[in-house]
Amino acid sequence: MPLKLSLPRGEKLVVNGAVIKNDGPDVNLVFENQAHIMRQKDIMTLDEASSPARCIYLALQCAYMFSDRRDEHMQEFESLLSEFCKAAPSSDPIAEKIKQLAQDGDLYAALKACRDLIEYEGEILQHVK
Repeated sequence: MPLKLSLPRGEKLVVNGAVIKNDGPDVNLVFENQAHIMRQKDIMTLDEASSPARCIYLALQCAYMFSDRRDEHMQEFESLLSEFCKAAPSSDPIAEKIKQLAQDGDLYAALKACRDLIEYEGEILQHVK
């Protein structure tokens, strides 16, 4: 099934590691086959990876976007997730879901689940003062 995206003026997306920016009026794109796609709003920059859960997301994002270094990024992801779970064992249900999705090769779904981990981390940190 094709994927249809609308790209407003000035918005960027990454397709198979290539950054694409809409420099004109709104554009509608249709992807007819499989591609690794991330919209600008879902991309985490190095500067935004300011917490352990965000670093996990960044490592997983890099594994998703840069297949030539996927193994390296997956090792980093697994290490960071393991350390996070040791520090916050109550996060295990969320972490297990992320880990299983990643092991199944569905990195995009794992990234979506990782947003739950970032939110959970925020809740934990609200109680630490």
